[in-house]
Amino acid sequence: MATVASSANSIDVPSLVSQLMALERQPIDKLNTKVSSYQTKISSLGTISGLVSGFQSAIQTLNKNLQGYSATSSDSSIFTASANSTTVSGTYSLNVTKLAQAQSLVAAGQTSDTVGITTSTSAVTFTVGTTSTNVSIAAGASLQDIRAAINASNIGVTATIVNDGSATSPYRLALSSETGLSKAVSSITVQTGGDSNLNALLAYNPTLNAPVPAPAIPMTQTIAGQDAALTVNGIAISSASNTITGAIQGVTLTLNKLTTTPATLTVTRDTAAINTAAASFVDTYNALANQLKSRSAYGTATSAAASLAGDGSVRLMMDQLRGIFNSPATAASGGTLTTLYQVGISFQADGTLKLDSSKLNSEMDKNFSDVNNLFTSATGFSTRLNTWSTSVLSIGGLISTRTESINKSIKNYNEQIDRLEARMEFLKKQYTTTYTNLNGFLNSMSNTSSYLTSQFFKGTSA
Repeated sequence: MATVASSANSIDVPSLVSQLMALERQPIDKLNTKVSSYQTKISSLGTISGLVSGFQSAIQTLNKNLQGYSATSSDSSIFTASANSTTVSGTYSLNVTKLAQAQSLVAAGQTSDTVGITTSTSAVTFTVGTTSTNVSIAAGASLQDIRAAINASNIGVTATIVNDGSATSPYRLALSSETGLSKAVSSITVQTGGDSNLNALLAYNPTLNAPVPAPAIPMTQTIAGQDAALTVNGIAISSASNTITGAIQGVTLTLNKLTTTPATLTVTRDTAAINTAAASFVDTYNALANQLKSRSAYGTATSAAASLAGDGSVRLMMDQLRGIFNSPATAASGGTLTTLYQVGISFQADGTLKLDSSKLNSEMDKNFSDVNNLFTSATGFSTRLNTWSTSVLSIGGLISTRTESINKSIKNYNEQIDRLEARMEFLKKQYTTTYTNLNGFLNSMSNTSSYLTSQFFKGTSA
C-alpha cells in the first residue's frame, strides 16, 4: 500500500504519485525481465553457434590433413620441399648441378644520373628470349628517366642505377632479367635514326660483346642467365626457376645450392599434422558438448536454472550428436575400423572425448586407408558430423529457427511494454491532477474551518 508524507493541510503529491506508479509499473517490470531472459537465450545460442562452427572447422582440417603428406630434405641448405595430397610416399635422390640465375647487364659509367643524355626521342628494341618489345626514350632523358621508362614497359627486365664509387663516372645503369636462360636479354638495339648517345649507352649484342669488354663497348653482361639443372633418381631436369613443381608429382622443390654428394627427399604421410588435427577435433567437440550441457541444465536447490534449461533445440542437438557417435561407420573393403574407439578417440564418464595418439598412430601404420575411410567415407564420422554442423548452422537450421522464435517473443513483449508505457504516462498525469486538485480542496476546507472557528470564538467572546 502506498504511504505518503503530508503536512497538516496538504498531501505530498510527487511522493504519492511515485509510489502509485511503482505499483502500476509492476507488469512492465515483469515483461522487461522476460525480455532480458530471452536476450540471454539468444546470446547463449550465439555462443553455441560459434562452437559448432569451430567444431566444423576442426572436422574439415582433419579431413584435409588425412590427405596430406610431408616432404623432408636430408639437407635443407641444399633444397627444401613441400607436398600436397596428389603425391605418393617415396624416397628420391637429388643432385643439383646448376642453380637458375638472372642475367645482369651493366652500362658504361656516367658523370650524373639526372643530367639529360639523349638529344632526340628514340625507340629501343629489347629482345627478351624470343620476344621483342620497343621502349620509347624521350629526348633529354637522364639516366633516371631511362630507368623509369624501362621499368614502366613491363618487359621482364628491371633497371636500376648503381654508384660504383669511381671519381669521374660513377653512375651505371644495370639491367637484370628474370631467372632462366629463356628469360635473358638476347639483344638491345636502338632503331635506325635513334639517338647516338642512347645507342652508345644501351646497345647490346652478345655475339659482339665479350664477357669482360673494353670500356668502349656499351652494355656488358656481368652475369649470364641460366636454368637450374638437377637429377631426380638419375633423371635430368632443367628449370628456369629454382622453385620446381611437377618434377615429382605433388611436390614443390626449392633449390638453394649445389650438391657435392646426393641429397635425399623423403615423402611420407604427415602423421604429425593428422595427430594435431585429431586433437583439435577432440578439443572443439569437448568445448561444444560442455556448453550444450551447462547452458541447458535445470536448476537445483543450490543453483539457478541455466539460460537454455529444457530448451528443445539444444536437447535435439545433443541427441543428434549422440546418434552420430553411436552409429558405426561402414568398414573399408578389407578393413576393420568402424568406431572412433578403435583409433584412440573414446568417450569419458563426463561425456567428453579423449585422444590416445599412440593408438591412432598404430592404426595409421597398420592400414592408413582404413583410418581414412573411418573419417572421410560416405558413412565416416567426419562426413556425418560435417553434414550435421552445416545443417545446424544453416538458415532454417536448429539455431536460426530457435533464434527467430525467441526474437518474435521479444518483439511481442516489447510491443506490450510500449502500450503499457503509454498507459503509464496517462496514469501519471491523471494521478498528479487528481491529487493536486485534492490538495486544493483540502486547503480550501482548512481555510473554511479556520474561518468558522475564528467566527465561533469571536461570537462567544462578545
